[in-house]
Amino acid sequence: MTNYEDIPALMADIGARAKRAAARLAHAKPEEKRAALTTAADCVISRKNEIMEANARDLEYAREKGLSTAMLDRLTLDEGRLADIAKGLRAVAAQDDPVGEVIAEWDRPTGLHIQRVRTPLGVVGVIYESRPNVTADAGALCLKSGNAVILRGGSESFHSSQEIHACLLEGLRAAGLPEDAVQLVPTRDRAAVSEMLTMINTIDVIVPRGGKGLVSLVQAEARVPVFAHLEGIVHIYVDKAADPEKALRVVLNAKTRRPGICGAAECLLIHTDVADTIGQGVIRALIDAGVEVRADTALQSVAGTVAADKDDWGREYLDMIIAARVVDDIDGAIAHVRRYGSGHTDCIVTEDDSAAAHFFERLDSAILMRNSSTQFADGGEFGMGAEIGIATGKMHARGPVGAAQLTSFKYLVTSDGATRDG
Repeated sequence: MTNYEDIPALMADIGARAKRAAARLAHAKPEEKRAALTTAADCVISRKNEIMEANARDLEYAREKGLSTAMLDRLTLDEGRLADIAKGLRAVAAQDDPVGEVIAEWDRPTGLHIQRVRTPLGVVGVIYESRPNVTADAGALCLKSGNAVILRGGSESFHSSQEIHACLLEGLRAAGLPEDAVQLVPTRDRAAVSEMLTMINTIDVIVPRGGKGLVSLVQAEARVPVFAHLEGIVHIYVDKAADPEKALRVVLNAKTRRPGICGAAECLLIHTDVADTIGQGVIRALIDAGVEVRADTALQSVAGTVAADKDDWGREYLDMIIAARVVDDIDGAIAHVRRYGSGHTDCIVTEDDSAAAHFFERLDSAILMRNSSTQFADGGEFGMGAEIGIATGKMHARGPVGAAQLTSFKYLVTSDGATRDG
């Protein structure tokens, strides 16, 4: 790793180059962006051995640091995951270009014709931990939306991110677009993060992608606007009208498919009427699958559970652990989610349409689901090709942040010489 003694100067230079590149990207042709992303996807496949060798170095470093099993899973790349990265790049390439899209248009009695059209934000800063695939996802989505991007990956994924970034650069070169459009901060020094948070003259928005510590730091110290991305304290409520088979299938997948992602279920709420039937069956299945179930008093009679304490509610485990409790009714479940949730993703399992409508109406999480695994809380699964994160704030972007959410808008006003009276 190269040592950089003057981090402020390094970041100022990166920011200035990103701003110049953003001016070019704002009017890049859709076919240029498609070509860049398609070439990058091809490069990921052709350089898979080099990427996996770099990933092996990162995994060794991460094990020495004592990262958890879940975090190691986030970091790990194999042929299947590299194929998914390439697939995501191609999916973003194939989407309609959002830049210049007419969102709305109308005429005024004064003779004005007004259009609201999508326009790039400018320069996006992305700060993320562990997951090297974010390098590709964020780079692709920012390019597609006409934004330059400054990527600051986690120290654990340093070498993997460099290799993936090299593929993005190959795509930019092939398409004749500026390489400075996608820059990767070339140092693990944490001072680079602090600099990014104050680069108000060159960065238009910061997107944090990581755990509570990172997001809290960014929100506390950033002078640049931030797309909020809080913890994934994801709840599944099993209603009294739940289908037993669906409940079992959905909960098991939501918890065990990949417990280290932000869409993994962290708390199971069970209606008291089905606690001794569906609830016990689901809990036993979780335990059989290797999940530690931290249960409230009403569920501790199920063999293999451990007693939950007050700190188990509102906790993101990112591991094979789930909290579970019985609630009196759907409003009890809603009250629990309001108190302990993070506004990320919450799910109801029910065959009762009115119960589902009530759940959807009374909660305001960025993503609400019915009879569906919360592991689908992902931009790729939403048809966006990829995501730069799940935004839990309510200003501008919310939910999976894809290319369209990385744009603002401007008004184009035309007339035949209209003048204003008075």
